[in-house]
Amino acid sequence: MALAELQRDPAGGGRFSSPVPPLCRRRPCALGVDEAGRGPVLGPMVYAICYCPVEKLPELEALGVADSKTLSEAERERRLGLLEAAGDFVGWGLQVLPPAHISACMQQRAKYNLNELSQDTAQGLIQLALDSGVQVTQVFVDTVGPPDRYQARLQLQFPGLGVTVRPKADSLFPVVSAASICAKVARDRALLHWNFLEDFGDPDRGYGSGYPNDPKTKEWLRRNLEPVFGFPQLVRFSWGTAQALLQREGVPVTWADDDPPSDPPSVLSFFARSPPQPLPHRPLPHRFFQERSLRPLTEL
Repeated sequence: MALAELQRDPAGGGRFSSPVPPLCRRRPCALGVDEAGRGPVLGPMVYAICYCPVEKLPELEALGVADSKTLSEAERERRLGLLEAAGDFVGWGLQVLPPAHISACMQQRAKYNLNELSQDTAQGLIQLALDSGVQVTQVFVDTVGPPDRYQARLQLQFPGLGVTVRPKADSLFPVVSAASICAKVARDRALLHWNFLEDFGDPDRGYGSGYPNDPKTKEWLRRNLEPVFGFPQLVRFSWGTAQALLQREGVPVTWADDDPPSDPPSVLSFFARSPPQPLPHRPLPHRFFQERSLRPLTEL
């Protein structure tokens, strides 16, 4: 897999893809979509597509593709090598979303949650395959959120394709299993080759799985917290685990333009009747107004 560019700059993210096999430009193809790294507090999330001609799906399955979570790291690397060797009929594409990008999306003013980010990324990779000339006719996707709603969204976007969205699709459809392997290997390599640019912390790679409930991950976060500047770029700062640690052990910050704390007024206070105020002394109005019993609006 040509991921040398990703390994040089994992924090930069971006898209990476194989050459499109000529056979995939001529024959109807099945395409699978899966991701790796959705839940961890550390590292990027990687979305992957893998595709091959429908008639070649038995050959793809014969390569031993499987849900990447059921394979050891060595087995994932080995089976990825088999996918690369089958480059005359198998192609792939990746979208690597850096931690800072994920957190910025989730914390922007307009609500944009992780499900929406995931679905938009998957949709973009399917479009990438179509724009690259792959003759996609069938799409299989591991679901994010309710599968029926997700499938309807993709079917509306790609009305000419047969779309199937299922939970655990990476264990049901070989083409999704292949995408799962590509995504997981790419994420593992990004973590392994991560360039720590910060001048603080202890950038050893003993951070465990990267999931918030992993004791090694929690200890690495605590050890790499800089009280003023926070965490290295490897950390998804929008995750609750990171936020709680920063609030507990970081330095409090007061911004110069912050308003002083105060209790907001009750909504009912805007509708309360004000006590009557004495009217200021005014000279008698002109006889024209007196004869007609006219009074200024301010006195009514």
